[in-house]
Amino acid sequence: MQTELVRLVTAGSVDDGKSTLIGRLLFDTKQILVDQLEHIEETSKRRGDGYVNLALLTDGLRAEREQGITIDVAYRSFVTPRRRFQLADAPGHVQYTRNMVTGASTADVAIILVDARKGVIEQTRRHSYIAAILGIPHVVVAVNKMDLADFSEQRFREIEQELRETSERLGLRDVHVIPMSALRGDNVVDPGEGMPWYDGPTLLEHLETVEIAGDRDLQHRRFPVQWVIRPISDEHHDYRGYAGQIAGGVWREGDDVVVLPSGRRTRVAAVEPDCGVPGMSVTIRLADDLDVSRGDMLADPDAAPTVARGIEATVCWMAEKPLEPRAKLAIKHTTRTVRAIVDELVSAVDIHTLEDQPGPEQLELNDIARVRLRLSEPLAVDAYTDNRATGAFILIDEATNDTVAAGMILSAES
Repeated sequence: MQTELVRLVTAGSVDDGKSTLIGRLLFDTKQILVDQLEHIEETSKRRGDGYVNLALLTDGLRAEREQGITIDVAYRSFVTPRRRFQLADAPGHVQYTRNMVTGASTADVAIILVDARKGVIEQTRRHSYIAAILGIPHVVVAVNKMDLADFSEQRFREIEQELRETSERLGLRDVHVIPMSALRGDNVVDPGEGMPWYDGPTLLEHLETVEIAGDRDLQHRRFPVQWVIRPISDEHHDYRGYAGQIAGGVWREGDDVVVLPSGRRTRVAAVEPDCGVPGMSVTIRLADDLDVSRGDMLADPDAAPTVARGIEATVCWMAEKPLEPRAKLAIKHTTRTVRAIVDELVSAVDIHTLEDQPGPEQLELNDIARVRLRLSEPLAVDAYTDNRATGAFILIDEATNDTVAAGMILSAES
């Protein structure tokens, strides 16, 4: 049986101990080879750290090691007997907001680090805000460096209370707060002895048991067609299948289906393998010979997505060149790409206060804003809060082919 994959993203400010925490997770789950450990011990000694600096495991780039900062999104994997984990380590500084958005866009769980001495700071609120707009279903706040706060329960409870208030204001759904010392290993994989007053799970216990199967949209059937499979020999001349990854709902033979944007209806003749759920790659065959091509979407006719010619969305601008109203871009949504015009920059978020500022003249690198787009051709979309796969898109500069923004759909007009 294949173990379940859980996608994690970590975020924290400089010196919150994020690299140490990830190093500790890898070390205590025995994902490190002996020669790696020896190398880290050697480097720690050379730097005069006075302890085995597990942060060196994750700060793999030479420049980062020398400066002691993390600047790009790094992906790592580790496995336990219960689950497989893919971890995106995103940098914390405000000028790398786009990197965090990239790392967090597919995450099931966000791990936000807080330094127990500093408590909830502006960076914490910013990372929580990004986790909220990206709809990350589960958030773990790791209150780290408890050893430097004398393992004080009172200090932890103060931070916990402030985090609860921030989470409620931002609308975060499932927030779990864990006190820990990544340097010593307390409450990362094993409980440790420093905080006998904490009786909750360790970080790894929580990650191994957090319920993620229900986070995907099982109610609304969505299947963006990625590939049309046509016969390659005479004996299969009447075979036509549509391959792709299920974005929503449970798919079975006999289901009614509508093809969008054309609106033609038919039934599912077969799903190969037998039945499909979100995240699975399958081939679907239809009862009727309809004109279906890459970029079309198969959906439940009784609960279909909006076939939109205009959308309003939250976007994170990722390009050095500012975005101005009337700009022309390509929009890639699931497997379909069409052209779009920026109709209006509705408002931009002041990333320091998290308040909306109406009517910005342009968007600068890392700005998060509400934008209205007009589409050259229709897209079958859902609100991002209903379905993260069919509610997300990227914007592309057609001249350079660069991805310039990531977007989450708020509403759509047909």
